[in-house]
Amino acid sequence: MTKKINIEGKILDSAYRLFLGKGYRQTTMDDIAQDLGMSKKTLYKYYPGKLELLAASFEVLKTKMTAKVEGILDNRYISFPLKLKSSLTVVATYLAPINPELFEDLREYAPEIWEELTQYINESAYLRFAKLIQQGVEQGLVNPRTNISLVVMLYAAAVQSLLDPKFASQFPEPLQKGLKMPPSDIYDQAISIIYSGILTEEARSEFQNA
Repeated sequence: MTKKINIEGKILDSAYRLFLGKGYRQTTMDDIAQDLGMSKKTLYKYYPGKLELLAASFEVLKTKMTAKVEGILDNRYISFPLKLKSSLTVVATYLAPINPELFEDLREYAPEIWEELTQYINESAYLRFAKLIQQGVEQGLVNPRTNISLVVMLYAAAVQSLLDPKFASQFPEPLQKGLKMPPSDIYDQAISIIYSGILTEEARSEFQNA
C-alpha cells in the first residue's frame, strides 16, 4: 500500500510540474510517462487519463495549502502582522506558479476543475482571512470601521482577476504592459496595497518589517 502511495505521489509531482511548464493542453500522457521513466500502460494502471491526473494534482495542492495556512492561523505564538504576512506568502507560493496560460487551459479544457479551483481560492480567502482580520480587529490592530467582507472580497477578486488573461485584456495596452511582472510579485503588491490600508499605524509598521 505504501509503495502504491509513493508511486502515485511521484506521478502527481511529475504531472503537475509538466502542467505548470507546458500547460494542460500541451502535456500528454506520453510526456508524463517519459518523464517518470515508466510505460504509458503502467501509468494508466494508476490514473485513467490526463484529466484525472490534473484533478488529483490540484487536490494535493489544496490540501497542502490549507494545512500550511491553518497551521499559521492556529499558532498562538505568532504576532498578528506576521500571521497576516506568512499566510499570504503561503497562498502566493502555491498559486503564483499557476501561470495565466494554465488557468486559460483549465477554463477551456477542464471547466469543472477550473470552477472547483477558483471556488476553493475564494472560499479559502473568505473563511480563513475573514477569521484572521476579525482577530486583528479584536486586538486593535485593524481599523474597527473596516468592512471585513469587503476586504476579503477585494482580496479574492485580486487573486482571481490578476491571473486571468481575459480580465487583463480588457485594459488599455500601456496598463497591460505595466503589469508584466512575475505572478508572485503581483500577489505581493496587491496584498500589500489592500492590507496596509486596513491596519493601524502600529500594525502597519510591524507588517512592513515582518
